[in-house]
Amino acid sequence: MNTAIFEQFHDPYMQGPAGQGVFLAGVLLGYMAERQAGADGDISKSPLFKQIQFGRMDKANLKRILGRVPQLLAAYREELKYTGYMNRLTGTALELILQADDEEMGVNGNFAFAAGFVNARRYFWEIFPTKKDEPAEKREEEINNGI
Repeated sequence: MNTAIFEQFHDPYMQGPAGQGVFLAGVLLGYMAERQAGADGDISKSPLFKQIQFGRMDKANLKRILGRVPQLLAAYREELKYTGYMNRLTGTALELILQADDEEMGVNGNFAFAAGFVNARRYFWEIFPTKKDEPAEKREEEINNGI
């Protein structure tokens, strides 16, 4: 898992565990919503998208949604694909949020979340770059089982 992506951000909020955790939560939930919608689907119609209060998200709402991610990954395992990666991303986001102080998300947190959400596909694959020289079976096992 490549967390060096945070080096490209100059916003001080993104340098601490709160900003990084909220951003990764945005990437995770954005990627999950995209996968729920399907290849030709409208992301705004995905069940996960409808639960998110963009611009008004607070830590309690974010924690509530993130607390359901393991259940959602199990329920949508076949449709979502890459659940192993999503489990790892969930664990990292939750850990960073737990390390942060108790400050509310506010404008900075909502902005970081939205930045991760709308750019989810790009950042997901920057966090989990594919290894072309690895055997396909090993990659597939890691992608789907979280090894």
